[in-house]
Amino acid sequence: MTERSDQDTRRHRRQTLRILVDYRTERGVGCDYATTLGAGGMFLQTDEPLTPGSIIKLRFRLPHGEELHETEGRVVWQNSPAAPGEPTRASGAGIKFTDRNAIAKLARELEDYEF
Repeated sequence: MTERSDQDTRRHRRQTLRILVDYRTERGVGCDYATTLGAGGMFLQTDEPLTPGSIIKLRFRLPHGEELHETEGRVVWQNSPAAPGEPTRASGAGIKFTDRNAIAKLARELEDYEF
């Protein structure tokens, strides 16, 4: 597991939810669920290894939302699956969005969204 160095510097509040996310990395394409989302990033629950520092392109909609969000992000940290005997944790990656226009658009939609 990689240390979550920027956890204390979040500018946007995150919401717990479950949305399907299509994504593309240097290794190929994937489709998994995000379980937390804020205008600045998400936790993508996946067993695929995503390299911290790598760029990821994402597409998703909020539940019951009409707007398709397409943005780019950077993998900030990775949780590998828990080994036998370790405490259970979700495998996946923390993604920080890097597209300022997409961040602003998502922030506006999240302001009006009822969780």
